[in-house]
Amino acid sequence: MTEVNEEQAQQAAVKAAPDVAALEQEGEIAADYLEGLLDIADLDGDIDMDVEGDRALVSIVDIKGGHLVGPNGEVLEALQELTRLAVHRRTGERSRLMLDVGGYRQGRRAELSKLGAKAAEDVKRSGEAKSLQPMTPFERKIVHDAVAAAGLRSESEGEEPDRYVVVLPA
Repeated sequence: MTEVNEEQAQQAAVKAAPDVAALEQEGEIAADYLEGLLDIADLDGDIDMDVEGDRALVSIVDIKGGHLVGPNGEVLEALQELTRLAVHRRTGERSRLMLDVGGYRQGRRAELSKLGAKAAEDVKRSGEAKSLQPMTPFERKIVHDAVAAAGLRSESEGEEPDRYVVVLPA
């Protein structure tokens, strides 16, 4: 009986481990797609690819202006979805690829981590739940992580695109 349990544990570990080769392939497909878009738009930019955890990361770097980010990252979100669709079309698999343009997401991640930590401190001090502004799923995830790191819990409420984080007292 223990051999069966060990085999099941090994199978679960294999399923849980990310397929780095498949993620690298996603990144290459995404890079080709994005290079085509940059050529069509006559924009100069370099593309970096990486794998972090269980997702491919693709970044357009050395690009001038914020045209591919847009107000509040809206163009970036749309471009990411189009890129995920291009990957899906080629692989048949759903992609969780993360796209960044000009370091926008990296900077936003730092801002949101601070926001989540501050909201957690406010809730600890007041003892009352605190609702934050509506955010994208990417943004909410960062805030949830920051709140958890501060020792509190949070929930997402509302309907897209007005879904927001609520930080809860202990």
